[in-house]
Amino acid sequence: MLKRLLTLAMCLCLTFGLGGNVIAVESDGIDVIVNNAVIDLDVPVQVEGQTTFVSYWPVVRALYPDAQAVWQDGQAVVTAAGLTLTIQPGRPYLVANGRYLYMPQGTKTLGDTIQVPSRVLAAALGANVSWDPVGCDVVFTAGMGPITSGGVAYQEDVLYWLSHIIYAESGNQSLEGKIAVGNVVLNRVHSAKFPNTVYEVIFQRGQFTPVSNGTIYATPTEECLVAAKLCLDGANTAGNALYFINPRYSPNSWASRNRPYVATIGAHAFYA
Repeated sequence: MLKRLLTLAMCLCLTFGLGGNVIAVESDGIDVIVNNAVIDLDVPVQVEGQTTFVSYWPVVRALYPDAQAVWQDGQAVVTAAGLTLTIQPGRPYLVANGRYLYMPQGTKTLGDTIQVPSRVLAAALGANVSWDPVGCDVVFTAGMGPITSGGVAYQEDVLYWLSHIIYAESGNQSLEGKIAVGNVVLNRVHSAKFPNTVYEVIFQRGQFTPVSNGTIYATPTEECLVAAKLCLDGANTAGNALYFINPRYSPNSWASRNRPYVATIGAHAFYA
C-alpha cells in the first residue's frame, strides 16, 4: 500500500512537472510498456521538465526482436530489419536511417546504459509514445516500421542550399546557432511574406550577404550539413524568427528597430 501511495505521489509530481519548470525525477515506479507488455529496464526512467528519458535498448529490443547492438567508435550502433540507429553519448542528436533527430537535452549515461528522450526514440523507431498519468507508464506502440531514410526525406537541392547558407552565415557558430540560421530560412519558406522555396528565399534580392559576396558557394563543413538535416527534421532553436543580424556589425538594423526580438544565440540576434 505504501509503495502504491509513493508511486501515485510521484506521478502527480511528474504530471505537474511535465507542464512546468524543469525538474529531475528518477524512479523505478515508472513502467515502460511496449505493445501492451511491461518491459524490464536496466535503469529507472528519468524525467526532466517535459522530457522523459528511457533506456534505448530494452525499447528497441521489444519493438525489433531481431535487433543487434554493438559499441563502435564511441557510439552505440543498432541494426535491425530496415533500421540502422546510432547514438553517441553527449551528442545532441541521434541518427536513424540517415535521419538526424535533435535532442537538445542530449543523452544520459548511467553506467553502461544510455538513456534518450522517449519521443525522439519513438520517432526513430517509427513508433508512437504517450504518457499514461493513471498508471504512471511510458507507453510505446509499434507503427508501420522504422523512420523513412534520409535519402527519401531530404530533397537534394534543399539540403544543398540550406547547408550552404548555414555555413556562409554561421559556419563559426555553435550547432545551436547554425540550426537557428536554418530555421530563419525555413520559416521564410512557410511565410506568405517570402518566396516558397529554400533556393528562392536565399537568392531573394538584397536579403543575404553571402549571395552578393559569393561565399554562398563555399563548401559547407560536416556540422553545417548536419545542422541542415536537423532543421529539416524539425529541430528549432530560433522559434518563429524571420530575421537575424550580428549586432556587432549592424547595431541599428531595420530588424532590431521594427521586428519583435526572439533570442540571441552566439553572435546573432533573431527577430520575428
